[in-house]
Amino acid sequence: MRILATVFALGCAVFAAEVVVVEQIVAKVNGDIITTTDLQRARKQLIEELKARKTPQPEVDQALANADKNILRDKIDSLLLANKGKELNITVDSEVSKYIADLMVRMKIANQEDLGKMILEQTGQTFEDWKAEMKTNMITQRVVRQEVQSKINIKKDEVAKYYEEHKGEFIREEEIYLREILLSSEGKSPAEVATLEKKAKDIVARARKNERFSNLVREFSDSQTRNEEGDIGWMKKGMMNAQIENMVFTGKKGFVTDPIKLPNGWLIMRVEDVHTAGQASLEQVENEIMEKLFMPKFQPQMREYLTKLRMEAFLEIKDGFLDSGAAPGKNTAWTDPAQLKPETVSKEEVASRRRMWRRSPSCRST
Repeated sequence: MRILATVFALGCAVFAAEVVVVEQIVAKVNGDIITTTDLQRARKQLIEELKARKTPQPEVDQALANADKNILRDKIDSLLLANKGKELNITVDSEVSKYIADLMVRMKIANQEDLGKMILEQTGQTFEDWKAEMKTNMITQRVVRQEVQSKINIKKDEVAKYYEEHKGEFIREEEIYLREILLSSEGKSPAEVATLEKKAKDIVARARKNERFSNLVREFSDSQTRNEEGDIGWMKKGMMNAQIENMVFTGKKGFVTDPIKLPNGWLIMRVEDVHTAGQASLEQVENEIMEKLFMPKFQPQMREYLTKLRMEAFLEIKDGFLDSGAAPGKNTAWTDPAQLKPETVSKEEVASRRRMWRRSPSCRST
């Protein structure tokens, strides 16, 4: 028996040594949880975004250092805002459906099964998890607009004051903001190539009748900018092909070019905005100044609102993890249910309470 007991003990020790924790709850936020996988996924998404923008490595390292400090805070923020959205009865189901439909058009995906496969390959998430995360993001954005952004007021005299004190910031070179549609001829049969010019002319006609250019981009463009609604951005003279440059720099805001023949297809461009050379007027830069003034007001008010939500929430954080946005004085100590002990009452206390109940006139009357 002693030998068997020893073997059993050794077997348990080996088994215990092989146990590896692959998932861990790090925070409880009202009725939701945050796990180590959630934190790892958020970090991975940030890395992918930085890579896609071709961010220099020193900036990547700095962004990851900041993320490591604030990643739990940001996940808690998101859940608090999502819970507030439910409380405010905010629904985004129609917006989610429209986004998915638009995404399938942009990516030229025929059905949701194929979309789910693409999402799993790119993010490691199932379609349902990805959809739920997108829905949460949309709800949180609505809450932020409704509860914080709408209450920030930037007055006209603030804008004018900033303009007068920073005129040097608004001296412009001549530049234009462009979007594009490319009808590619690559990989197409001679018959298909022959129809491209007519198709391009039809698209130009629709654009000049004020059909939304971004919608036409999603429907027709073969360019890599298709996922950014054809956005090329601000272009100065000398940055483009001379043939194209001469055409677009003569156009005003809203100008749509005729189809431009390229070796790989037909190009259509739209002038979204124009900056003339010299000092920009207040009217031209008013929106830009409002954006500059908005963020210094928004950030502290947003943090104040999130602190208020923390104070009202049930929030527990496991030891070893830090919420960098913690509300001062809020107790977020982790409670392990396995360590909770039921309240015990002695027989003497029960008997005493019964005697008190019998002597109480109010109790007898009831």
